[in-house]
Amino acid sequence: MDLFYSPFDFAIQDDPYPVYAELREKSPVHRNDADDFWALSRHADVLAALKDSARFSSRNGLRIEPAFWGPDAERFFSFVAMDPPKHTRMRGLVSRAFTQKRVQALEPRIREIARECLAPLLDGDSFDLMTGFAARFPTDVISELVGVPEADRGKVRDLGMAIMYRDEAGDDLPPEALQAIGALVAYYTELTVERAQRRRDDLLSGLLDAAEGEDRLTPEEIVGVLILLVGAGIETTMLTLGNAWHAAWRHPEQRAAALGGRVEDWIEETLRWDPPSQALARTTNEDVELHGVTIPADARVLLLTGAANRDPDVFPEPDRFDLDRDTGASLAFGNGRHHCLGANLGRLEARIALGEIADVVADYEIDIDAAKRVRSSNDRGFASLPTRVTARR
Repeated sequence: MDLFYSPFDFAIQDDPYPVYAELREKSPVHRNDADDFWALSRHADVLAALKDSARFSSRNGLRIEPAFWGPDAERFFSFVAMDPPKHTRMRGLVSRAFTQKRVQALEPRIREIARECLAPLLDGDSFDLMTGFAARFPTDVISELVGVPEADRGKVRDLGMAIMYRDEAGDDLPPEALQAIGALVAYYTELTVERAQRRRDDLLSGLLDAAEGEDRLTPEEIVGVLILLVGAGIETTMLTLGNAWHAAWRHPEQRAAALGGRVEDWIEETLRWDPPSQALARTTNEDVELHGVTIPADARVLLLTGAANRDPDVFPEPDRFDLDRDTGASLAFGNGRHHCLGANLGRLEARIALGEIADVVADYEIDIDAAKRVRSSNDRGFASLPTRVTARR
């Protein structure tokens, strides 16, 4: 039977790792004719492609659904769907606003938000980690960072959820998601106009003020960055929290260590073992020969970071979840010029969120039969994780 891999297949989404192992061993340069892409699965190949933006271009975006793929991809992915020199300019300007100082200054407020989100869940001994906490927390953090007024955050959260979640099979975005993107673009456009007249101490004001000589971001470019933050800043953190919760539940000894204070190791091993972002798309600028196979120019290539993070040539016993592991080679945040600009914020959010939970939860159980996964071609995680907790005395 031929080896089959499609990021749209729900059975593969439920557990892609056995398929990844076969790809790495038998088909490291894998062709899917039906969905029209090539896939790279070995760590060395994925890393080399991430670093080689001359041959592996980001110009068509990083997701292969028709709604996202193509020359207009930067509308959804901003500078992440650009190559130099456009990427160099945009990332440089955004970096002037999205500084480590701004992220660090937000830490006390992130902790407050985590406690606000967690407090109502602790009245009983059960809650849904995803709907009750993980979906709201990073949305409110990003809204705080951007400068979204408190009164509007519920609307921004609902639109973000409509974009991120999909329950039915298919290889494209449903109409509701496209409508939500349009509504969010309209909202952020109004907010940008308003903030242009009255600055505040927030990221949106920082983006408006960011300059390299006479060069500034246009209002359209700023709105593009804010749309990018829905997926890159909200969804990935939400899914990381759920994946960490699920991974520790499956491994009781590691769970005890995680809840006992090893939160940072818990996060880093989760990002390696079950990362929220499983694949990044690229377009070849020229013919690329690899392992005796020629990928033609202008081909779609999926870089399977989820497979690379389980490569036994880099991570011994890769299927084992181990908080003692060296995760330094993890590709969870990408690599090269497109290495995630928000990695520090994502780690900070996860550390605060799981740390606050570990302070009040001694142990927990997941009702796995009632759990629900998100359906996405490149993201992996849960929409629902019903949980029963044992509180700390």
